[in-house]
Amino acid sequence: MKYLIIEDERFAYEELKRLVSQTRPDYKLCGWATSVEQAAECLKHQSPDIVMTDIRLADGLVFEALDRCTTDVPLLFTTAYDEYAIKAFKTNGIDYLLKPIEADDLREALDKFERKLLTSTSQPTYDALHKSYMPLGVKERFLVRIGDTYKSVPTGQVSFFYSEDKYTYMQLTTGEHYITDYSLDTLETMLDKTKFFRASRNCIAHIQSIKTAVRYFTGRLKLKFSPECPIDVVVSRSRAGDLLRWMDGRCGDDK
Repeated sequence: MKYLIIEDERFAYEELKRLVSQTRPDYKLCGWATSVEQAAECLKHQSPDIVMTDIRLADGLVFEALDRCTTDVPLLFTTAYDEYAIKAFKTNGIDYLLKPIEADDLREALDKFERKLLTSTSQPTYDALHKSYMPLGVKERFLVRIGDTYKSVPTGQVSFFYSEDKYTYMQLTTGEHYITDYSLDTLETMLDKTKFFRASRNCIAHIQSIKTAVRYFTGRLKLKFSPECPIDVVVSRSRAGDLLRWMDGRCGDDK
């Protein structure tokens, strides 16, 4: 069984190679790519049975390389970031391992890969991902960094998320706010939709943070928050009805 590694950190590459040798001594390494450019070339000219790949590379995301190639080779993602899981499984992803990778986790992933080959089952679906990777379907806490210190913040303490100047911020009920690595599009898939609403292109609001929704020009709604939001949040005319139903607790009601 031939495998390709896409990884821009040499230590991570050596460790993954060691774990594969330990769990699958019959597997043969057929290549190593450290960048999007190298990954695209390897995928074009190599013929691995499985690709073990990091997501954030020195020159971009591995998805850029995948977009350039027509390949159905199974992908085992190995990364330090959990925010790309859903996108990963929309490719040929068979598993998503968070670093540091344990031998048992790799063994289980390769067992899954080999069963897939034997049974010719289809790749995991979006719904299957939520059941296996995010069992509750919602994110319960966020890791934030303050200088050299890290702390965990429960999602229940978040008033809203907003984007400004190419950054995404998380505003807490305590008045604190932090930059988060997650985009609003990614956050929208992680949050409890009964409590959070994508109010605009640049804001996701928690129900308890919205003081009022005021009628605005051309059928739109302007939101006022507590604590105050540093940007103006205006709900489009097409989304205004959805917002009011959501505020009324009728998330799935189309009437």
